Amino acid sequence: CKARGSDLRVHFKNTRETAFAMRKLPLAKAKRYLEDVLAHKQAIPFRRFCGGVGRTAQAKNRHSNGQGRWPVKSAKFILDLLKNAESNAEMKGLDVDALYISHIQVNQAQKQRRRTYRAHGRIN
Repeated sequence: CKARGSDLRVHFKNTRETAFAMRKLPLAKAKRYLEDVLAHKQAIPFRRFCGGVGRTAQAKNRHSNGQGRWPVKSAKFILDLLKNAESNAEMKGLDVDALYISHIQVNQAQKQRRRTYRAHGRIN
């Protein structure tokens, strides 16, 4: 079943690495993995966007070069999407235990509007 979020306020690079760690996992296992990431029991291996990322033994468990992090916000957003997909499957009457992540994709969000602070107390 499908779920999607668009223009979410999370780091693209962290979310991409988190999503790639979820690939081909069964839904229950993926949810458990993300909850372990939030509890710092398992790390997300950083493979592509790994400049300046420290090494940890937890990342070596997931066939990585040892670089890994625990991106909390990305994990929470993806966990919400997985729960959404699960409830969509229940509404369709599908077998929830047989669900797995066949496709997961992360695109960069649009730039959000911000204030520009200027001299003499003006805000444009």
